[in-house]
Amino acid sequence: MHWYEKLNQYFPIEEMKSREHMETLLKERPEIYHKDEGPGHVLMYVETDDFVFIDYLFVSKTTRGEGLGHKLIEKLKDKGKPIILEVEPVNYEDTDTEKRLRFYKREGFEHARTIGYRRRSLATKEINEMEILYWSPDEASEELVYESMKKTYNMIHTYKDKKFYGESYQPVEEVLTMEDKRDDLLQDI
Repeated sequence: MHWYEKLNQYFPIEEMKSREHMETLLKERPEIYHKDEGPGHVLMYVETDDFVFIDYLFVSKTTRGEGLGHKLIEKLKDKGKPIILEVEPVNYEDTDTEKRLRFYKREGFEHARTIGYRRRSLATKEINEMEILYWSPDEASEELVYESMKKTYNMIHTYKDKKFYGESYQPVEEVLTMEDKRDDLLQDI
């Protein structure tokens, strides 16, 4: 199965970039946008001088529990930069969301409790709320995470969006906000 189909079957439509968008990023932004693929996984990520952003991490059900996800995260941690990702809030009707959060907590990720993320999906037209998790080899501030997320949004998420989707995503100032500290998403996981 093609790597995009694996991602498309696993991630909800409101979180997926189009295949054309991702293939264009790989072709036109190879200095920052990367794919790591194997029989049991697909990892799409951004690497800049300052941080790593995990765009998609898929580990097949047949290889879960074998440490593959841990190895992929360790490979990124070895780069010595903060790692940032977007994750769905806990949905108790979807057990994968809780498992995903538990995995990232085990890997040492923290919840960016002052960053709000609300983006209108071009596929469903509904507001999609996500949470931001991060890991850092040193004490990275949530302000650094916020600035890195804004860069990612502008460099990756909205890259040629009008061409791929027929319309543009909202400006970054509407999507990402600094807020008062919220409850820690990972506390009770």
